[in-house]
Amino acid sequence: MVAAVHELPASGYAIEVDGLMKTRFATSDGARAGAEELKKRFPLLCIRIYDAEAKVREEVQLPRV
Repeated sequence: MVAAVHELPASGYAIEVDGLMKTRFATSDGARAGAEELKKRFPLLCIRIYDAEAKVREEVQLPRV
């Protein structure tokens, strides 16, 4: 993991928490694992994964039980 990000990254992936970029990752798998862990710990937060290359955000959802 890398330090908090305050602007949109130019490459890689980032976790966005309630609209604020927090952590950058080199791989989508790393970003997904980090985002899912956060969502499990804090289910009310809006957590998204930002793909810098595609400039797309994907919201992370907890699986329904």
